[in-house]
Amino acid sequence: MSSINPRWTVSADFKNLQNQLHRLFEPFGRVASDEDLVSGTWVPPVDVAETQEHILVRAEVPGMRQEDIQIEFENGLLTLRGERKLDKSDTGVTYHRVERTYGNFSRSFTLPRTVDPEKISAAYRDGVLEVTVPKKEEAKPKQIRIEVK
Repeated sequence: MSSINPRWTVSADFKNLQNQLHRLFEPFGRVASDEDLVSGTWVPPVDVAETQEHILVRAEVPGMRQEDIQIEFENGLLTLRGERKLDKSDTGVTYHRVERTYGNFSRSFTLPRTVDPEKISAAYRDGVLEVTVPKKEEAKPKQIRIEVK
């Protein structure tokens, strides 16, 4: 008879699960390297709203320069792209914690066919990118006046 208690034997499946969990949570327990900071991707939060006149897309992209953001509209798809870079000009600086996210981002939104792509405009202020997508005239609701006879 074996002296090993079967209740305390760790199966290979459990060890495999444990190893996978360690790999999953490892990035949160270590200091990020320069490569992690530059090559990572992030997802800026976005609000999409609609009025009778237009669709508004607002994205939080603080710390970015206007020239680092691209906006494209093709086949009904509005795409926001950009890259937030870590400033490496600080020579002699040792980071002890990096919580802000750096790297490339891309967000795409399918818009209805009722928008007018020729009149899309964008503004960037206080770290918020606002894209205004006007609706075509025929898509806007019309008031119909009722005459009393």
